[in-house]
Amino acid sequence: MAIHDTLYVLGGKWKISIITSLGFGKKRYSELLREVKGISGKVLSRELKEMETNLLITRTVLDTQPVAVEYELSEYCENLLPVIFKLAEWGTEHRKKIVSVP
Repeated sequence: MAIHDTLYVLGGKWKISIITSLGFGKKRYSELLREVKGISGKVLSRELKEMETNLLITRTVLDTQPVAVEYELSEYCENLLPVIFKLAEWGTEHRKKIVSVP
């Protein structure tokens, strides 16, 4: 059940990529759209809303003209970074293993 809950929150094609991008610091919507290759604006908006609902990110409206919004990982989500780095490490090793199979 716990794995199911985790996969429900992190599942899909984009959430890990968004978390990875935000792992390098605060980003505005347009920066995320540029950095997360292949994601559409509509999907990015939906993913960000879901991630905010699940307390993975925080959304800050800046007092600028025009109004700008910044996203950053929540402290709660930062606990996930070691797990994500471990997944990336496993993926690198898996790719090497698969490529070396005759």
